[in-house]
Amino acid sequence: MTDPGAARPPRDRGARHLGLVGALLLVVAGYLGGALPGATTLRVWDSDTGPLTVALWLAGTAAMVGAWWLLRAGAPSIRWAYRTAGLWTLPLLFSAPLGSRDVYSYACQGWVYADGGDPYAVGVAAAGCPWLEAVAPVWRDTPAPYGPVFVLLAALAVVLGGGLVGTVVALRVLAVAGLLVAAFCLPGLARAAGVPARRATWLVLACPLVGVHLVAGAHNDAVMLGLLLPGLLLLARRPAPSASRRPAPATAARQRRPDQRPAAGWLLVAGVLLGLAVSVKATAVVVLPFAALAAVRGRYTLPVLLRDGGLLALGVLGAVAVTSLLSGLGLGWIGGLSSSGDTVQWTSPPTAVGMVVDYAGELAGRDLGAVSVARVVGLVLLAGFLSFLWWRTWSALRGPTRPVTPTGASAADHRLDPREARWRQALGGAGVALVATVVLAPVFHPWYATWPLAVLAVTAGRTTWFLLPCAAASFLALPDGTNVARLVKAPGAVAMTLLVLAILLWAPSRLKRQSTGGSPT
Repeated sequence: MTDPGAARPPRDRGARHLGLVGALLLVVAGYLGGALPGATTLRVWDSDTGPLTVALWLAGTAAMVGAWWLLRAGAPSIRWAYRTAGLWTLPLLFSAPLGSRDVYSYACQGWVYADGGDPYAVGVAAAGCPWLEAVAPVWRDTPAPYGPVFVLLAALAVVLGGGLVGTVVALRVLAVAGLLVAAFCLPGLARAAGVPARRATWLVLACPLVGVHLVAGAHNDAVMLGLLLPGLLLLARRPAPSASRRPAPATAARQRRPDQRPAAGWLLVAGVLLGLAVSVKATAVVVLPFAALAAVRGRYTLPVLLRDGGLLALGVLGAVAVTSLLSGLGLGWIGGLSSSGDTVQWTSPPTAVGMVVDYAGELAGRDLGAVSVARVVGLVLLAGFLSFLWWRTWSALRGPTRPVTPTGASAADHRLDPREARWRQALGGAGVALVATVVLAPVFHPWYATWPLAVLAVTAGRTTWFLLPCAAASFLALPDGTNVARLVKAPGAVAMTLLVLAILLWAPSRLKRQSTGGSPT
């Protein structure tokens, strides 16, 4: 048996080596000026090694993005994608925290809970966390916006780690564990939707956002994805109801009734995993209505949806309720979600529009406070769009489904059968819902792009429309966590507002051309 990596085209070998060089450059930049513990008031460019750090960081990011983009049509094989992504990730495992100081916030929130406090009621500064200086100033007085599952995991990391460094290492181990589980699920999810598994695996695991922010930055998004994707995979592999081998003696109708017990168990377990994902990060909740559609077996009728979706919801609610009760924190974490929008950045389109209106008001000598209004409008639009998207997906699933050829498919790719097409529609709706959540949220951070990336990579026919934003987002953070968007605050807000206006003008004509029954991806 030959080694899959023994005879590869020069482009494949070049991409693997280019990405590895990029990862090594990022590690060096991280130790020169990354998010190391200590004072956070000195920005990376103000230090003696600042120019070198920024140069290495930009070069490393460009190398990783370029290598990832080079093989965006798919790695040579799934195994090759795993090995290459692992090779790039290996040096990042031993780097300083990169791109954010959030891991120190996690550590302090875990410390507050381990010390007997309530991280949803008090900020880490007021609670007296001994590692306060490592936490970014903007998050020192805000309660934790994460679910009880992650607070418990963070407290476990504190107990096992002993000190700050050990806690950071434990949190990174948790993030890597979540990423490994997600990586295991990618091929199965892609095959269920008729998407090339080698492409989906590559797009997610080799994306620089994943290596930098989920591995080196140890963001809890990795834990969320490590629960969300296996829950969705269980739905994809859930056995169809089969006729019982031992017919009931009562009536012929009962003899023909399918045995629902095995399928019900799969739905409950899938619901528990999805509920745990929500209890890590509330963002996962937007996937649930589309997961209910994916849970349906047979005809898409309201009774079947209530039956299958109801079992899924029972697992979700059970997981959320049990973890909230066992942690002793109740539902206090829901109130902490409002603190996640404390920063004002133009990378959030609603915030950018509000900033531009406020700038105009300042020119007229008035304080309009438009940012908060624009954010509320954005959330209202999000709720309306998610409802419309779900209804549109439901209507498409209820209609006739014909075998179709995946967009951009090669001659080797098969045509989608009805089950693959319907799975793609249901889960693709979840991917678009996550895109809308990222776009209309009050604040955007680069690692937020990994949410829709993980779902769209395993469902979408066309990929450029969401890969380009992921590539651009890779350049938004410097190694110490400084957001590059802050350097161009007013110009960025104006540019984002113009982009929003252009999309609003373009969208109606696009919707007219789009088939009413087509998949959103």
